[in-house]
Amino acid sequence: MPELPDIVVYIESLERRITGQPLVKARIKHPFLVRSAFPLISEAENKTVLGLRRLGKRIVFELDDQLFLVLHLMIAGRLHWKPLGANPPGKIGLACFDFPGGTLTLTEAGTKRRASLHLVKGEAALAEHQPGGLEVLDADFATFDAVLRRENHTLKRALTSPQLFSGIGNAYSDEILHRARLSPLTWSKKLSEADSARLFHSIKETMEIWISRLRAEAAEHFPEKVTAFRPEMAVHGRFGKPCPDCGTAVQRIVHAENETNYCPRCQTKGKVLADRSLSRLLKDDWPRSVEEWEAIRKPPN
Repeated sequence: MPELPDIVVYIESLERRITGQPLVKARIKHPFLVRSAFPLISEAENKTVLGLRRLGKRIVFELDDQLFLVLHLMIAGRLHWKPLGANPPGKIGLACFDFPGGTLTLTEAGTKRRASLHLVKGEAALAEHQPGGLEVLDADFATFDAVLRRENHTLKRALTSPQLFSGIGNAYSDEILHRARLSPLTWSKKLSEADSARLFHSIKETMEIWISRLRAEAAEHFPEKVTAFRPEMAVHGRFGKPCPDCGTAVQRIVHAENETNYCPRCQTKGKVLADRSLSRLLKDDWPRSVEEWEAIRKPPN
C-alpha cells in the first residue's frame, strides 16, 4: 500500500501538473471504484483543481465549488501520468482523468478491487474521510507519547493504526521499528519514556529519509516505481537476508494479510518470534484484513 512518503511524492508530482487546470473529463472504467452517490462524479468535470492535500493515505483533489475528490489507493492502486486521451491497460485500468496537459490514469493490480473514489462537497463532508491519526512529522514528543499510550497495542499495531498515526503502514512500520531497535510485539503502555522518545525520532527520521529518496528518484518525472519493497530497506521484504547493521538473517511473522519483518539481534534480543505465538497474541489486537482497518471509525475526542 502506498504510504506517507509515496503519497507525498504523488501529490508533489500532481501539483506541478494539474494545479490551476480544469478536470476536463473523468472516465470511470469500473463502477465499483466510485463509492459515493451524490454529488455525481460528472459534477467534478470542468472544475479547476485548486490544490491537493493528504488525508492519511488518501489523496484529495480540491476543486471549485467546494468539491473534493477523495482517492484511496488501498494496497494495489497506482497512478500514472500519460499523454492526453490515454486509456489504462486492460483489466487493471480503473479510471482516467483528463486534464489539458495530460491524462492521469488509475490502475489496480490483482483480483480484489479495493481502491475507492468519493466526491464530496464541503469541508465538513471531507472531514468524514479523515481517519484521525496524528501527523507525527508535525507533532512534538509529548503529543506523540500521549497518542501512543492512549490505547494499549503492540507497537506494530499502534504504528499502523490510521486512527492513531497518519500515513504509516506495514512497510515503513518495519523500517521505523528496526531503526528504533524495538520489538514489534512490545506493548505501547509498557514502553519506557526513553524508548518512546527513540521511536518518535525514528518515525521522523525514517519518513524524512524516504521522502527525500523518493523525491530524488522521481525528480521531474511522475513516480512510476511505487512499491512497498525496495532494496534500500533494512528489513521490510528482506526475509532471510542479512540485517544491514549486524548481519543477522531477517525474520518475519505472518498474521492474516499482514507480514512483519524484523532483525532478532537488533530488535528482539536474539529471540525469533513464531507465527503461532504472534497469532495468539494478536488475536484481538490486529484486524485480519485491510477492510477491517477501514471499518474502524475515528475515536471520539
